[in-house]
Amino acid sequence: MTDMDDTTPAELDAVLTAASAAARPLAALRPRERVALLTAVADTLDGAADELVPLAGEESGLLEGRLRGELLRTTVQLRSFAAVLEDGGCLDAVIDRALPKTPLGPRPDLRRMLVPLGPVLVFAASNFPFAFSVAGGDTASALAAGCPVVVKAHPGHPRLSVRTAELIVRALRAGGAPEGSFALVTGLETGRSALLDPRIKAAAFTGSVPAGRALFDLAAARPAPIPFYGELGSLNPAFVTPGAVVARGAEVAEGYVASFTLGTGQFCTKPGLLFLPRGHGLDERLAKAARAVPATRMLHPGVYDGYRKRSAAMSTADGVRTLVEGGTGEDLTAAPTLLVTDVPTLRRHREVLLEEAFGPLSVVVEYADEDELLSMAEEFEGNLTATVHAEPAEADLVRPLLAVLSERAGRLVYNGWPTGVAVTAAMHHGGPYPATTAALHTSVGSSAITRFLRPVAYQDIPQDLLPEALRDDNPLGVPQRIDGD
Repeated sequence: MTDMDDTTPAELDAVLTAASAAARPLAALRPRERVALLTAVADTLDGAADELVPLAGEESGLLEGRLRGELLRTTVQLRSFAAVLEDGGCLDAVIDRALPKTPLGPRPDLRRMLVPLGPVLVFAASNFPFAFSVAGGDTASALAAGCPVVVKAHPGHPRLSVRTAELIVRALRAGGAPEGSFALVTGLETGRSALLDPRIKAAAFTGSVPAGRALFDLAAARPAPIPFYGELGSLNPAFVTPGAVVARGAEVAEGYVASFTLGTGQFCTKPGLLFLPRGHGLDERLAKAARAVPATRMLHPGVYDGYRKRSAAMSTADGVRTLVEGGTGEDLTAAPTLLVTDVPTLRRHREVLLEEAFGPLSVVVEYADEDELLSMAEEFEGNLTATVHAEPAEADLVRPLLAVLSERAGRLVYNGWPTGVAVTAAMHHGGPYPATTAALHTSVGSSAITRFLRPVAYQDIPQDLLPEALRDDNPLGVPQRIDGD
C-alpha cells in the first residue's frame, strides 16, 4: 500500500463548493446529454486500458486478465446507465390529470417524477480497483442520475485512483459537464468530514462492517440525515441437499472450491459456508480441489493481516477440523484453507464462525437432517446471496428453504455459484443488514440509479413551467404513465 497525501480541509472545501455549484446545472441536463457524458467517460477509460491495467496490477497484485475484464465491466456499466437514460423510464414520469368529480371530490392535476438528490460521496473499495472504485458502479449511477460525485479514494491503489480521476474529469469537461461534476479526495478524516458536510446529499460505501457501520451512524446523526448506501459484509451460505450430493457431488465440490477461491477469496459474494449432509463423502474431493489452487497475492497488507487473524481464530475454535491448511506467505500471498464442522459447533461458536473471512477460507458445515438444515438457515442475518444445490425430486425441501432464504438474502442462486454479478436490469446486489444498510436498493444493475433520485410532485403547474418529462407534448419522448395507463 502506497502512502497518499491527504486532501487538506481547504482543498475539500473547494471540492464541495464546486460540487454544490454543479448540482443544479448537471441536474438540468437532458437525459441524452448525460448519455454523451457517460459514453465519453467509458470511451476515455477504454482508450487508456494499456496505461491503467499495468498500474492497477502494480498496486493490487491482480493479474492482467482479471484487470482487463474488470475494466471492461466498468465501461459496460457506464454504457448500461447511458442506455437507461436513453430509455427515460428511470425518471418514472407519472401524470394524473385533473378531474372535476371523483368519489373524494375534485382532483387537481398532479404530475410526479424523480429528480437528482445532489452531490454524492462515494467511498471506493479495495477489492475491485476499477468496477467498485473511482469509476465504478456507484459513480456511474450517480452521474447518470444527474448528481455530482466526490470519490474518497481507497489507499490500496492510490496512483490508479488519481489517474482514473484525471481521465474522468477530462472526459466530462470535454463533454460540456459543469465544472465540479466529479472530483477525487483522499484521507480517512477527509472522508468523514465530507460525509458530515451539508453539501453532500447521499453517500455510497463498499467495505467492512465496522467501517461501514461507523460511517452509516455518522450519516444518520447529521442534523439533516442523508441516505447512506453501504455494502458491508456477507457470508453467502450455500446449501446442498442429499439428492444433489448423490447426483453430482464431485461437481458441487469442485464448483464450490473454484467459487470461494476466486480472486483469492476477496469477492463480496464468496460462499463462506457450504452445508452438506452428514456422511456426504466429499472430503477427499474437496481437499484435492483446494490443494490444486495455488497461493496468490492478496490486495494489500491491511487485508492480508485481517485475513491471517480471522483464519487463526476460526481454525482454532473447539470442534473445528482443518481439512486443508493453506497458510500465508511473507509476500502477501495466501493459499486456500478449508475448515469442517457441524451445525451444533457452528451455533456454539457463532461469534467466530459466522463472521466474514475476507480471503481464501471457507467452512464446510455438516447437517444431521432436513430439520436441522432449515432451522440453521433461519438463524442467518442478512446476506447478499444464498445458494441452493438440489434435484427436482426434492421440491418439498427446497421450497421452504428458499422461502426462508428469501427473507435473508438479496439474490438466491439455484444450482450455481454466487461469485460473478451480472450487470443487468434484473440484478439485485444488496440484502438485509449487515449485507447492506439499505435492503431496498441494489448497487449493481440499472435500478442502482434510483438510490440517487427522489420524487417530486407538481400540482396544477402550468405546462410551460413543468419539467419537460411531465409536459403533455413530452418533448423528451420518455415513458409516461397517464391516468394509470
